[in-house]
Amino acid sequence: MYPDSVRTTRETPGSQTSLREANRARIVAAVQQHGSLTQVELSGITGLSPATISNIVKELTGTGVLSTAPSTRSGRRAQLVTLARSLGLVAGVDFGSRTMRVVLADASMRLLASEQMPLAPDHRADMGMQRASMLIQEMTDSVEAGVGELLAVGIGVPAPVDTARGVVSSAGLLRGWDGADVAANLSAQLGVPVSVDNDANLGALAEARYGAAVGYDPVVYVRASHGIGGGIVLGGRLLHGRAGSAGEIGHVTIDENGPICRCGNRGCLETFVGSPVLLGMLAASHGHLTLGDVVTRAQDGDAGCRRVLSDAGAHLGAAVANLCNLVDPEVVVVGGQLAAAGDIILAPLRSAVEQRTVPSAEGPPVVVPSEFGEWAEARGALAVALDRARSDGALGVSA
Repeated sequence: MYPDSVRTTRETPGSQTSLREANRARIVAAVQQHGSLTQVELSGITGLSPATISNIVKELTGTGVLSTAPSTRSGRRAQLVTLARSLGLVAGVDFGSRTMRVVLADASMRLLASEQMPLAPDHRADMGMQRASMLIQEMTDSVEAGVGELLAVGIGVPAPVDTARGVVSSAGLLRGWDGADVAANLSAQLGVPVSVDNDANLGALAEARYGAAVGYDPVVYVRASHGIGGGIVLGGRLLHGRAGSAGEIGHVTIDENGPICRCGNRGCLETFVGSPVLLGMLAASHGHLTLGDVVTRAQDGDAGCRRVLSDAGAHLGAAVANLCNLVDPEVVVVGGQLAAAGDIILAPLRSAVEQRTVPSAEGPPVVVPSEFGEWAEARGALAVALDRARSDGALGVSA
């Protein structure tokens, strides 16, 4: 005699179909999130039995949703499961202050192409989006993708974003982009759905899902480059706040009598560690340098460049510690161009976090460099594009 709940499940027409659909969606979601998994790994992640995994993988492979290939794990032969290329492509775009990075991937998050191009300081939104659209089209042509294979595009911009509307929600933080309707503009040019978010948020998402912060929660991500940005992942989801400004660590006040910031406030973190400030400190002694030059010279032992980056790390650490006292993250991931300096900047940052966070039995949060470096934001843009394609049903299996 079965319990009532089990008997009802077995006797209700369609319930097994619903369960199978739910299991299919769990398997596809797991593969989407991790890119590729063996069937044994799929069983562990989804909690489904190996037999169920095998049957559904075989079914979805037959219908063109999944693809399998021989592989090895721990010296043993295994079947590696990925989403099929036939499901389509997604693109991710990261608009930096001086550089645009574009990546193209299939539905398994396997990178197919990547490009970057310089942008003029204070470039206009319409010109930036036109270049992005052209580059995406060129890249899809380069991988011999047919018309209609592109399913969705994710965009990152270095400013707060109203993610519901895809509009830059701040004024003055990204000159030439105030109020820009990025989603509508690019969607009209490319003919596909477009999702937009703050670049540091996307960096946080990439590291939390695929990179240095996998398995941690909450996650704080800091992008330290020409400007300073931050993103927070709680319970696997990005924290946006009321108007998309959550995590804007670059505009945390660290000296209320400090210099005027581009946002209009005084003494923001960016006025102490933004690239114009760092390069200005070295102008008299070193002449004209780029941020990359400073990092390279510091790694080569230049005392002045090392001192500037070390001081920047200490300032960053003070602001990060305040954020840690509010969010209490398990890990802080540091990305952007300055992170390439390694412990020259990370050591003083860690020291400040250890000194300024509330003591606990768990100790201070772990501080690690980004796994994806300067491409983290573009990877996060791919992730939101894939999420959009999946939520729109473009991948053929809904959650």
